[in-house]
Amino acid sequence: MTQAEMLEGVKNALGIGGTYQDNTISTYIDEVMDFLKGAGVDAESVKPGLVARGVSDLWNYGAGGGKLSEYFMQKATQMSYKGA
Repeated sequence: MTQAEMLEGVKNALGIGGTYQDNTISTYIDEVMDFLKGAGVDAESVKPGLVARGVSDLWNYGAGGGKLSEYFMQKATQMSYKGA
């Protein structure tokens, strides 16, 4: 999946239209993908839904939480164990 396709998939999953937030979303996508890569997850097996969850967790609309949810962590761990 290309970066542009991932961006569109994440935006669709989060219900975001237009291009105004593309730079911010792309930055968070990069962070989530780096996290998954570091966990041993093959980038080709990553779907926009999981990345959208991670983006949403990190974004947190400026509230300063900026931590990944339990669901995201469980799914990333599962994919890592599967050798995905």
